[in-house]
Amino acid sequence: MELSVNGTSYSLDVEEDMPLLWALRDELGITGPKYGCGIAQCGACTVHIDGQAVRSCQMPVGDIGNAEITTIEGLGTPEAMHAVQQAWVDHQVAQCGYCQSGQIMQAAAFLETHPEPSDEDIDRAMSSNLCRCGTYPRIRAAVKTAAAKLQGA
Repeated sequence: MELSVNGTSYSLDVEEDMPLLWALRDELGITGPKYGCGIAQCGACTVHIDGQAVRSCQMPVGDIGNAEITTIEGLGTPEAMHAVQQAWVDHQVAQCGYCQSGQIMQAAAFLETHPEPSDEDIDRAMSSNLCRCGTYPRIRAAVKTAAAKLQGA
């Protein structure tokens, strides 16, 4: 089976029903997506598949086909962070950090389709990503900052 992850093609010998999360972490060593709940409820495992935010713990690799997978490792680099990543740093969002790659991936996909979100839009879009540290006000502020930066403000 072939997977395209962060612009690189990989050939994997795995069962088609293996969750993408485990293919990424255990087979490819891509550890940005985290195991949180295993039932697609917490968002720690969020990745992009063709730009859409997807819970990788419940996505069988056999269902991906030729789609492009992007993980937090492929969103930006330390030298050229994605606007959402930079906003997370600027607003000091992370505390324990465990959920943050999923939060960032959810926010980046959301801003692609909602470039000028209201607070309510942000809260609704981010509500399915859980943060045990409760950094939700900083998450909202970071999403607003990233939206403005992506709009050129």
